[in-house]
Amino acid sequence: MHTIALFDSTLRDGSQGEGISFSVEDKLKVVKALDTLGVAYIEAGNPGSNPKDLEFFRRAEQLTLTHATLVAFGSTRRKKSKAADDPNLKNLVSAKTKVVSIFGKSWGLHVTDVIRTTREENLAMIRDSIQFITESGSEVFFDAEHYFDGYLDDSEYAKATLQAALDGGASTLVLCETRGGLLPSEVARITAETIKAFPGIPIGIHAHDDIGCGVASSIAAVEAGAIQVQGTLLGFGERCGNANLATVAGILGTKLAVDCLCGESLEQLTATSRQVAEIANVRITGGTPFIGKSAFAHKGGMHIDGVQKIPRSFEHIDPAQVGNERRLLMSEVAGRALMLKRIARVVPDLDKDDPVTVSLMDELKQLEAEGYQFEGAESSFDLVIRRHLKMYKPYFSLVHYQTIGSSPYADPLSDATHAAVVKVKVGGESAITAAEGEGPVNALDQALRKVLEQFYPTLKRVHLTDYKVRVLDSAGATASKVRVLIESTDGNETWTTIGVSRDIIEASWFALSDSIEYKLIAEGIEPSVE
Repeated sequence: MHTIALFDSTLRDGSQGEGISFSVEDKLKVVKALDTLGVAYIEAGNPGSNPKDLEFFRRAEQLTLTHATLVAFGSTRRKKSKAADDPNLKNLVSAKTKVVSIFGKSWGLHVTDVIRTTREENLAMIRDSIQFITESGSEVFFDAEHYFDGYLDDSEYAKATLQAALDGGASTLVLCETRGGLLPSEVARITAETIKAFPGIPIGIHAHDDIGCGVASSIAAVEAGAIQVQGTLLGFGERCGNANLATVAGILGTKLAVDCLCGESLEQLTATSRQVAEIANVRITGGTPFIGKSAFAHKGGMHIDGVQKIPRSFEHIDPAQVGNERRLLMSEVAGRALMLKRIARVVPDLDKDDPVTVSLMDELKQLEAEGYQFEGAESSFDLVIRRHLKMYKPYFSLVHYQTIGSSPYADPLSDATHAAVVKVKVGGESAITAAEGEGPVNALDQALRKVLEQFYPTLKRVHLTDYKVRVLDSAGATASKVRVLIESTDGNETWTTIGVSRDIIEASWFALSDSIEYKLIAEGIEPSVE
C-alpha cells in the first residue's frame, strides 16, 4: 500500500469560510483531533496576520503531536523589498514550525494586474522568500496560487514559478486550483504534464469546490501522480469551500487502497469529523459521503430487504470502515420487517405477524397521516414503541409552561428576546424555573433543561444543534399544522425528535420533551417516580 499525505487547512483556509471563526482554544482542540485521526500536516494559520494566530503558535510549541506536523502559512515578500526585511516572513520564522507554506503567483494576470509587478520580479519574490525561510531551518512547501489558470494562459511561465521555488529550496510544489472552476480531466492532464516536467519532485494538489469538483479534482490529481492532497476536513472554506478531506480520505482508503492517515484507521473518520463540526459550530449535512447521517440510510422496503440480506447489494462499503453505521428509516413505505427490527430493540421476541406488530404498523401509518415523519426522527419512534407496549414511564410531567415575548425587549444589551416559565412534576415533587432565550423556543428549551437538571444532572451535557419547522398545510394560513424536528447532542451522540401541532410552541414542546426522555432512557436512568 502506498501513501498519500493529507494536508488539512481547516484552521487557515477553512476559517475564511462564511460564518466560521475559531478561538485559540478551538484551534488547539482541532489540532489534537486531526493529529489523532492521522492527518500528516495541519496548516494552522498565518502568524503575521493577527494576534490570535500569534498566540496560537506560541501555545502550540507546547503541543506533543503523534502524527501531524504543524505548518505556518504566509505569502512571498513584497515587491521591490528584501526578504530579510519583510515582516510577514519574519513572523513565519518566529512561529518555529518545521514546515512553512509559502504561496506565490503563478498566473501572469495576477502578476501584472493584481500585484502589479514584472514577471521577473515575481520569480525573484518567490525564490528569495523561500530561500529566507529555508535558511532559517524550516522546510518549505510552495503553494503555486492559480497554477492551473496560469498554466492554461502561459504554461512556460507557470512552470517557471515552480522552478523559482525549487531554486529557493522548496521541498514540495503544490498546484493550486484556486478558482475551483476547472474540470477534473483538465486538472489531471495539467498535473501529469507538470510531474513529467519536474521528475522526482513531490507534487501536491490544492482544489476548491466552486463547481462541485473539489474532491474529484483532488482524486484525479492523485491518479496523475500527486502525493499530497490539501483541503479542509469538512470542506468548508472561502466561497464554495475546499476539497472535503473526509471524502478524499474515504475514497483513498476504501477505493484506492492508499494509506492517507499515517497508519491510523479510517474507523475514526466519522467521529473525528463530528468532533471538528462541533468545535466549528457547523452541521454535517446528512448526505455527506462516508460521514453523513444519511450516507448509509435506507428507506424503501426493497432497499431495506436487500441490504439486510446482502449488504453490498445497496452499500458500496461497510459503514463500519469509516466509523459510520447503517440506518433503516422508519416510514410507511419501510415495511413490517423493519418495524419488527426496531421493536426488537425493546422487545426481542415478537414476530412480524404478532398483533402487537400489526397494531404498531397501523399506529405508524396514522401518525404519519397526521404529519409525523419518523424517518428523520427515529428517537421519537422508539418512544412511540415504548408507549404502545406499555413499557413507558414518564420522567416528568408538565404542570404548565408560558412563553413571553416583547419588542423592544427590556434589556437592549441582551440577545435574549423572550422568556419562558416551566413548571414540572418529578417524582411527586414540583419545580418551577424561568429562563431567557433568543426566541420563544430557545427560551422554552433553556427553562426545561434548567428545571430538570436538578433531578437529572446528565442533562447538563445536552444541547440543541438544529431546529427545523415545516408547515404541513399551507392552505390553513396561520392556523396551519406544523412539524418540528429537533436535533440534540451530548457531545458524543446525536439524536432527532419530532413534534406536530397547530401551535408551533406546543409542537416544539413535544419534540423537546422527547429529546430529553430519549437521552435518559438511552443512559439507563430510572424515572423519578412517587
